[in-house]
Amino acid sequence: MSSITNPELELAFDYVLHTHKNIFLTGKAGTGKTTFLRRIKEVSPKRMVIVAPTGVAAINAGGMTIHSFFQLPFSPFLPGAPKDPSRQRNFNKEKVRLIQSLDLLVIDEISMVRADLLDAVDEVLRRYRDRRKPFGGLQLLMIGDLHQLPPVVKDEEWNLLREHYDTAYFFGSHALQDTEPVSIELKHIYRQSDETFIHLLNKVRNNQLDDEVLRLLNSRFVPNFQPPPGESYITLTAHNHLAQSTNIEHLAAIREPMQSFKAEIKGEFPPSAYPAEECLDCKLGAQVMFVKNDLSREKRYYNGKIGIITGFDKEHILVRCPGDAETITVGRVEWQNLKYSLNEQSKEVKEDVLGTFSQFPLKLAWAITIHKSQGLTFERAIIDAQAAFAHGQVYVALSRCKSFEGIVLRSKIVLSSVKTDQVVQRYTEEADKNTPDRQHLSRSKEEFQQSMLRELFDFSGIQRQLIYLDKLYREHAGALLPEAQKPVEELYEQFDTKIHLPAERFKVQLVQYFRQDQLPEENELLQERLRKAGIYFVEQLQNGMLKSSKNLSLMTDNQSVKNLLQEQLEVLQKELFVKNAGFATIQEGFSSARYLRSKTDAELDFSRSRSTFAPSKSMYALQNIPNASLFVQLKTWRDQQAEEQQVEPYEILSNRSMLELVQTLPGNRQALAKVVGIGRVKLERFGEVLLAMVRVYKGQNKGH
Repeated sequence: MSSITNPELELAFDYVLHTHKNIFLTGKAGTGKTTFLRRIKEVSPKRMVIVAPTGVAAINAGGMTIHSFFQLPFSPFLPGAPKDPSRQRNFNKEKVRLIQSLDLLVIDEISMVRADLLDAVDEVLRRYRDRRKPFGGLQLLMIGDLHQLPPVVKDEEWNLLREHYDTAYFFGSHALQDTEPVSIELKHIYRQSDETFIHLLNKVRNNQLDDEVLRLLNSRFVPNFQPPPGESYITLTAHNHLAQSTNIEHLAAIREPMQSFKAEIKGEFPPSAYPAEECLDCKLGAQVMFVKNDLSREKRYYNGKIGIITGFDKEHILVRCPGDAETITVGRVEWQNLKYSLNEQSKEVKEDVLGTFSQFPLKLAWAITIHKSQGLTFERAIIDAQAAFAHGQVYVALSRCKSFEGIVLRSKIVLSSVKTDQVVQRYTEEADKNTPDRQHLSRSKEEFQQSMLRELFDFSGIQRQLIYLDKLYREHAGALLPEAQKPVEELYEQFDTKIHLPAERFKVQLVQYFRQDQLPEENELLQERLRKAGIYFVEQLQNGMLKSSKNLSLMTDNQSVKNLLQEQLEVLQKELFVKNAGFATIQEGFSSARYLRSKTDAELDFSRSRSTFAPSKSMYALQNIPNASLFVQLKTWRDQQAEEQQVEPYEILSNRSMLELVQTLPGNRQALAKVVGIGRVKLERFGEVLLAMVRVYKGQNKGH
């Protein structure tokens, strides 16, 4: 992490990589939040996806919108309200496997995410991951600044939500409040270097305006200001129509022919996510702004850099920026609309390109809305914030500028223009009091590692599945073979003596090791015990429980009973399979990263491997039945007839009838008629076939 040199960034990075805490990463404008996100994406071993509340924010962050990834409706989510099946989308298998594979969910621009939207995300994640844990047990990294732009909540929406939430901000989410997230504020400001200006911005941000601060701010008020020749200023205004009309008026005043450049759009790219103009209308001499960072080695421009168009050719636009020695030759650049999927071989999350948007990374820049300026940096700006209508707009506008001298106020700032939400203020103050430090990080690492070991040696989930499976076999004994219950009882006995009791004894030892002042990963004595435990439990799980589970009988004349038993058996086998993978990793020593990875990989692998654990169709399940091979022949014939006639197997011949047939081996119609379940109709339909099967069997097995 050599490229990150400030302590808050290093702390945040450690929390993401080495704990399972949910993190709110905040900071003033220009503190490097976007750079941090790029760094996490490059180096984190955790499988992650990035989402954002708007299409443009998602494109800029290199991810998807929250609504698109989680397939959520745009209407309010009301906790506890009955679910409307018509609006609850079912994900396909690939999407479910992707969600189950994730270690980290990054939400950019979290300040614009409503509390109910975060709870809707929680509901989806619980549905497909761990229902008992907030967000299905997935770690969240939330990035944004609450002192900038707030979530949009219409009056009619808040009328519905106010009964469930104290605030519409993301921190009002019920699921998030159950997780004790850590809040880390980035302190070092990269955008500005003037300490006086930084101090002034902090006063605005924290709603600490007084007469002296207002006097200093309004010293930048210049009535009827006109930019001097050669100096490029951009006007920041609160309303979109004012920005548009300003740009149109300035462009019309230039007596040069109009040049139009249409974007090249391929595949899927929704208009709401267009990151630049679909049709860029400009002229020689027009003032433009770059809307993307230059990713080349030269770094000639950045998002928000302003210049003047000095020329055109077929493939390029020439832009001269104040202070630059050379003109920038600008070509088209490409933005990608991404979709996430899971690589089945590597089990890595991959980005699939759904569509591309290719356009010159420029837009007219005599004016821009404060909302759209978020994330940009300007050398010089004219600010018209008198009509600012949302909390934080004045702060966003002022903080776009690199220096105090680069600001010109079109209208004076008054106290009523500087709005700071009191709810945000209280939340921020509370978060400041509980800022995590290195000691808290160490405890979080310790809790993370200890929780994984407790989870590994906790077999209560498997115990519950075994008890439920036993219950199902007892309830449906009449539809099963004789003594079908016995292998289930034997499986539970095997679990109790070979796995459950040893694990309970080991958990007592874990408590002793956890009292030692060492991380589990660094405790050599514990590591040695874990290696031995890994060897023991893999033998008991892989060659014991999983192997024995194949001996359970699913032979039944009722397809619905078979489906029920098979489904429950697969649930049990999956838990055994995942648990076995966890113990396999500690055979070489415990590592939290390796354990986390193995657990998720095993959950993905099971669906491809489950056929190997299917109950055996050998004679094991029939060992208590006389003339078992005849029983198999009768069952095969019976099941084929049921399939052809599309009826349940017992409607052709019940298990009870087949058992009596193989016990009595009737030689004529009179004897066959005495078999339970063989009435007049079945005697007429199947009598000759059944008697023929018995005769052939007797002939092949002399002595009957």
